[in-house]
Amino acid sequence: MRKPNGFILALAATPLFAACATIGGPRTEQVAAAGLLTANGTSVGEARFMRTGDRLEMLVSAYGLPPGPHGIHLHTTGSCVAPGFTSAGGHLNPGGSRHGMNNPRGRHLGDLPNLEVGHDGSGRLTVPLPGPADAIEADLFDADGTAVVIHAGPDDYRTDPSGNSGGRIACSVVSRG
Repeated sequence: MRKPNGFILALAATPLFAACATIGGPRTEQVAAAGLLTANGTSVGEARFMRTGDRLEMLVSAYGLPPGPHGIHLHTTGSCVAPGFTSAGGHLNPGGSRHGMNNPRGRHLGDLPNLEVGHDGSGRLTVPLPGPADAIEADLFDADGTAVVIHAGPDDYRTDPSGNSGGRIACSVVSRG
């Protein structure tokens, strides 16, 4: 009987060692969510805020929206009064920065990449939020809360203060858990 080659044994064991290395790593947990609604109360998706270690990211899953790019932002007030959702205030900007993903002076916390919606009306977006998770959570859950707003048009990534992204077509208050 032929003895197994040592290289092949090492290669076969690699997945076991890789799995063991991740067991003690930082765990991912959902810290907040927002169920997105239109002005008439129709559900069009959700945003979830996931924490892994000291990083926070927002995952958006949308459906029933017009195809094309849509500006999506974190807004400064946790209020979504229909029909215009203006109660959500301006973009979440705790550092007093300028607007725009392409702004040479940097962006503010509410700036997010456009949500690309396909011909079937659905879209997904995953975006890491800039800064330490504890600081971002403090900004999200300040005294007046935060809202997630989807706009009718695309954010141009430069026009201050709002990105010229048009009317607000969906909104949700960010809630813990």
